[in-house]
Amino acid sequence: MFCYQCEQAAKGEGCTKIGVCGKQPEVADLQDLTAYAMRGLALVAKRGRETGNTNENVDAYMAESLFSTLTNVNFDDKYFVEMVQQIVRYRDELRAQIENTGNALNLPEGPATWAPAQDEEGLIEQAQDKGLLNYPTDNPDIRSLMHTLLFGLKGIAAYADHAQILGKRDPEIYAFFEKALSAGYDGVERSLEDWVGLVLECGKINLRTMELLDEANTSTYGHPTPTEVPLGHRKNKCILVSGHDLKDLDMLLQQTAGKGIDIYTHGEMIPTHGYPELKKHPHFYGHFGTAWQNQQKEFKDFPGPILMTTNCLQRPQQIYEDHIFTTGLVGWPGVPHIDHDHKGWKDFTPVIEKALEMDGWTDDEDKGSVLVGFGHNAVMGVADKVVDAVKSGAIRHFFLVGGCDGAKPGRNYYTEFVEKTPKDTVVLTLACGKFRFFDKQLGDIGGIPRLLDVGQCNDAYSAIQIALALSKAFDTPVNELPLSMILSWYEQKAVAILLTLLYLGIKDIRLGPTLPAFLTPNVLNFLVEQYDIKPISTPDEDLKAILGSAA
Repeated sequence: MFCYQCEQAAKGEGCTKIGVCGKQPEVADLQDLTAYAMRGLALVAKRGRETGNTNENVDAYMAESLFSTLTNVNFDDKYFVEMVQQIVRYRDELRAQIENTGNALNLPEGPATWAPAQDEEGLIEQAQDKGLLNYPTDNPDIRSLMHTLLFGLKGIAAYADHAQILGKRDPEIYAFFEKALSAGYDGVERSLEDWVGLVLECGKINLRTMELLDEANTSTYGHPTPTEVPLGHRKNKCILVSGHDLKDLDMLLQQTAGKGIDIYTHGEMIPTHGYPELKKHPHFYGHFGTAWQNQQKEFKDFPGPILMTTNCLQRPQQIYEDHIFTTGLVGWPGVPHIDHDHKGWKDFTPVIEKALEMDGWTDDEDKGSVLVGFGHNAVMGVADKVVDAVKSGAIRHFFLVGGCDGAKPGRNYYTEFVEKTPKDTVVLTLACGKFRFFDKQLGDIGGIPRLLDVGQCNDAYSAIQIALALSKAFDTPVNELPLSMILSWYEQKAVAILLTLLYLGIKDIRLGPTLPAFLTPNVLNFLVEQYDIKPISTPDEDLKAILGSAA
């Protein structure tokens, strides 16, 4: 195996024996083979789209397959064996459909013609020359950009999958999957500049995908509104929901109504408390725990079952392995999985029965609360107030401090940075990186909270809309606004968001805690020269560089 798609790549270079995430080498190999098979499907589907032969099931499966290979989603080797076979079945069915309409494919040998082995052992053997180090180029910089593109696609796929679950699709997104996955395997020679163009286009498509997901979430559940979320608990049976999927939470809330069970969120589910159609449920009570990397010590203390709806899953510990469940694309060998029926409905009876069987919380405990729900709609509602505060000097600067959290040392930087921001500055935050400081009491500026939780990682779309609105209000380019981006990254959704910011021309981004291992020195230098992207240093040094001596 060789994998360096996430921030915790071993020794900052890559995992070669077992994933730091817990991914076994067999699963890593099968994920590489999944990506290779996807390229074959993409080549055929691209030709199909050109000839009017499309298949919505193929479109959806592309997003699901790419999302499944994202860090901390699925660790089940049998799942990927079936996935590879299904991808090839779709490829061959689509090929026949295209040929039956009198159109020739004329595709080169490779993933479009490759035949998979029929068992896991054979597939793993086939995977040995189809991994990240076996891409069809001898140029390390092009290989770096190809990898960056693939990882960005995985991030887009996550958002596209959430959107399509709620009934929102855009053919432009699936067409880009086909275009990007075909590149390098379609017989077309591409220059370094061509690959840079594809990577930036990936950022463009991710922006559209985040917009689509925002539309899906808000049209289904309403625009988030500022909401106090209890961090304690009350005496009652309970279920904990982790991940990102709003529809899973919605279905669980419906099925637990009137059953004497409270629902708590974990990790990136905390922003869901701001959605009107979710928070209307009286048994949707509070939030438990922090970010994904703390789950092994946090889950053992939760007295009810746990439902993982998406990443990030870690190896379940023995103390709670009998009451953790997965759903959607998440999987771990031996962990019960709740699947959907042909209409997308899920029966969470096993989770509910387990909750009724377990003790639940036996007392009430108040641990304070945090405020969520500051999406773009909520912030735009007080835009005049914000603009006036900036013009009067009450607000001197905005910081976007957010992104993925992780276990590697160095992430306390973000806690310290936020704690040290001056009282005349506002901190926007999103994704699980917020848990480094989400409960800090920073106060307010003229009634505007100094800490504004914009939402999940995909709500980077909201942060972008807020930045663009400020740009319009002040008639000033975004890069000249009193706004600085201090980002933490961990997995591939963060890669997609970074590419979106680059596509938009956002400069002077500070990224940490380390820089991606998949960027070669030349590619990194390009980003530095073109976008002034830089690694984080220390909170004091970075604040001084941003704000000057008045930091």
